[in-house]
Amino acid sequence: MRGFGENIPTLKLLDFSLRLFVIPLSVASIWLTVTNQQDNSTYGKLGFSNLKSLRYMVCISAISAGYALVAAVSSWVKCLVTKAWVFFVSDQVVAYLLVTSGAAVMEILYLAYKGDRIVTWSEACSSYGSFCSRLIVALVLHALALCCFFVLAVISAYRVFSMFEPPLPSKEAEEQT
Repeated sequence: MRGFGENIPTLKLLDFSLRLFVIPLSVASIWLTVTNQQDNSTYGKLGFSNLKSLRYMVCISAISAGYALVAAVSSWVKCLVTKAWVFFVSDQVVAYLLVTSGAAVMEILYLAYKGDRIVTWSEACSSYGSFCSRLIVALVLHALALCCFFVLAVISAYRVFSMFEPPLPSKEAEEQT
């Protein structure tokens, strides 16, 4: 039976493919968000620059796309491949940044659809339906990029921690068995 560690070329190909897959997802999310605007005769024009959480998501999407490209190219450079901990830490950081930016946009979408009567914030998606719909698509693309980075973080964690031997059992554990 072949062990999981013997599939390193397959793992490397999956890693490379996921990193490349993140790039168009992030670029599409950025494009949908930046070009998203709607004018309403009653309330005025709403665009991505009006909401800080959208600008934050665009910045994080750009960072994740740039990092994914650099990491994909770097994964084939021999001297950098041996630095598994660099990919591990970087993948974790990018994944967490994607979580925070996605959560910020989800909060805005929730308020846009439901409103908040306590602070007299009425729901806005009935007036800006097209804006909200495009924002949902951008958020879905952003979430798919996050899923890719979640898998990449697991792969990089496997690479880092597979370099070490498992801990030896303690004397107390040996005595109990």
